[in-house]
Amino acid sequence: MSKKQPQIPEEFKDFRNFLFYIWHSLEQIKRDPTPIQYDIADFMQYGPKRAVIQGFRGVGKSWICSAFVAHQLFLDPSKNILVVSASKTRSDDFSTFTLRLIHDLPLLKFLKPTADQRFSKVSFDVGPAGASHAPSVKSLGITSQLTGSRADIIIADDVEVANNSATQQMRDKLSEQIKEFDAIIKPNETSRILVLGTPQCEDSLYTKLAERGFTNKVWSAEKVTPEKALKTYGDTLSDLCIDEDTEGESSEPTRFTDFDLQERKISYGSAGYAMQFMLNPSLADLDRYPLKTSHLIVQDIDQDVAPEKLVWASTPDLEWDRLPNVGMRGDRFYRPMKVLGDMIPYTGSVMSIDPSGRGKDETGYAVVKMCNGTLFVPEAGGLAG
Repeated sequence: MSKKQPQIPEEFKDFRNFLFYIWHSLEQIKRDPTPIQYDIADFMQYGPKRAVIQGFRGVGKSWICSAFVAHQLFLDPSKNILVVSASKTRSDDFSTFTLRLIHDLPLLKFLKPTADQRFSKVSFDVGPAGASHAPSVKSLGITSQLTGSRADIIIADDVEVANNSATQQMRDKLSEQIKEFDAIIKPNETSRILVLGTPQCEDSLYTKLAERGFTNKVWSAEKVTPEKALKTYGDTLSDLCIDEDTEGESSEPTRFTDFDLQERKISYGSAGYAMQFMLNPSLADLDRYPLKTSHLIVQDIDQDVAPEKLVWASTPDLEWDRLPNVGMRGDRFYRPMKVLGDMIPYTGSVMSIDPSGRGKDETGYAVVKMCNGTLFVPEAGGLAG
């Protein structure tokens, strides 16, 4: 028999007050939430229907979100919540912690599952919930069988990790798996999709979700100037991380001192720190992918002769606007700034062939010619079979 939901105290309808109660109830915390944690909590509760929360490592995104799940069930026990992570173990840890909150905190005791309800770390019901095919909380890995699930709220916690985003094919697969969320989410006004994580590459899933109607919000470990915030993050960086006079100082000084952040920067390296703590992966990809499409010069060339000298530049007026960008985000193709000298014969030519494998794989080929230290590619393509 389901339990009756008690009267909700008015002050606990605000998730920030509820988070304060949770933080002071947990022995390992026993303190007030920080301003950034309050800011994340406010965005979780009152943010858009589809939101991406990018916070630096250690800010407490997952802990706050577990408290948010408990708060949503506290307000409305009839909701169904799906938790998805890169691995099944990670999503199970999330739901297990949420279940511990329900069992350990007096305010949430009415949510404890009854004897005839589902009760495991994989999926569980809450006491007042009625009979339903979908459990109150269910945890899955991103590669699990998502089809058939139904939810009012979907929490995607760290679905992008190094192991599933190392190549373009992996990123494309992950992007397609995220699309399944729109088939799972219930069609009502209170439905939410929250994506939490830290980008693993410049072409991150979290950045691309903005093109699908998701709203990005970023919290960096250090404060930056308004100019740098606009250039690097657009309008996505939290106001708490923007300050003209305290650039480079910790945005979370009560938990991460300036000295502590400097130690982490030395340990991670500039590229790793920029990605994991400043949520700016561009520096990491400069190291991982040194050759960009913007380094090329694109123009028609002859099969037998080439100009003595081509002058490269990347000014906006030289950009090929009709050529699609097939490289990393922000890359462009450029025409030459100047063509100098006479047309002279090539001094060498090489062709490389990549034989096809099984299935629909093609045989790839590319012809590269040399002239005065410059490499020209007059022909490249693929053949089926």
